[in-house]
Amino acid sequence: MFLSNDITQNTEMLDRHVVQPADPQHPTILSTEDLHVYYGKKEAIAEGDLRFASNQITALIGPSGSGKSTFLRSLNRMNDRIATVTGRIMYRGVDINQPDIDVYEMRRRVGMVFQRPNPFAKSIYDNIAFALRLRGVTDKHALDEIVETSLKQAALWNQVKDDLNKSALALSGGQAQRLCIARAIAVKPDILLLDEPASALDPVSTSQLEDTLLELKQHYSIIIVTHNMQQAGRISEYTAFFNQGRVLEYDTTSHIFTNPQVQVTSDYVSGNFG
Repeated sequence: MFLSNDITQNTEMLDRHVVQPADPQHPTILSTEDLHVYYGKKEAIAEGDLRFASNQITALIGPSGSGKSTFLRSLNRMNDRIATVTGRIMYRGVDINQPDIDVYEMRRRVGMVFQRPNPFAKSIYDNIAFALRLRGVTDKHALDEIVETSLKQAALWNQVKDDLNKSALALSGGQAQRLCIARAIAVKPDILLLDEPASALDPVSTSQLEDTLLELKQHYSIIIVTHNMQQAGRISEYTAFFNQGRVLEYDTTSHIFTNPQVQVTSDYVSGNFG
């Protein structure tokens, strides 16, 4: 078993040095402590101590190669086969970086949406129902309800409700990305990780995706890697700035963009970096 249903957040297990802007209305749902990531002998993440607030959007920004995507992928063990990850990743009082964790159950709780849309070569309906069936959900009424709810939460239902049996591969880029979000939330995660989800989308699709994420934060805690400073400013409550494998600054997004405390952060958000 990964977690019991009644597990509660154990704040006593979290070290005091972990960074998090104070927000008593949105307690910590996920934190990293002394996190290091190595590709072979190369250290990709040297300092990554963060706390993430529940039902908020946190943006991870920084130049290419700064470690933000590596950090994000570590949060649900996507780096397991390609990197060595040390330190603790605390989710509701449980260190999910321990070897005895049920990784598949953990990934149900901490879902991932990748940079490019990756719908299955199945119908729109079966893209969402596939994982549910694997988990033993076979009742047609239950599946129909979850598919509809997930597509509505991802702001896609009205566009596809009459085409559920058509191939998901026929969707536009923006629709496909929202389908991937619907697929991720169908299994009822707590947290959604998104790695530059709008990088392959046009401005209209990007705006629709951002509106979707702003709605989703009512139900999920969202951590997003983005290279788009305007996007981070529009949708996130908190922003962490990465550079050379280190978190240099983490604060409310408004403070990061208007009153950064580190010169490198100021240079980056003002466009004077590099």
